[in-house]
Amino acid sequence: MDLEARKISFVQEFLRLQNEDIINYLEQVLHEKKADLADSQISPMSREQFNADITTSLGDIQNNRITDAQTLKQKISKWR
Repeated sequence: MDLEARKISFVQEFLRLQNEDIINYLEQVLHEKKADLADSQISPMSREQFNADITTSLGDIQNNRITDAQTLKQKISKWR
């Protein structure tokens, strides 16, 4: 069975579940495994990339390509 067929089968089985404890457990496992995968794919930034990002940020400040915290908070409040 290929991955797509396995996913469809899993979702179908999941939708038939009536036990909230099992659903909670599967949610927890899913979140933990996704976090583990994300952590394993993170690598340290090189010094060159770090310096390039700082240079870009300073250029953004000099060219007024910034958003102040108050404006950002207002935008975020509209996301809900």
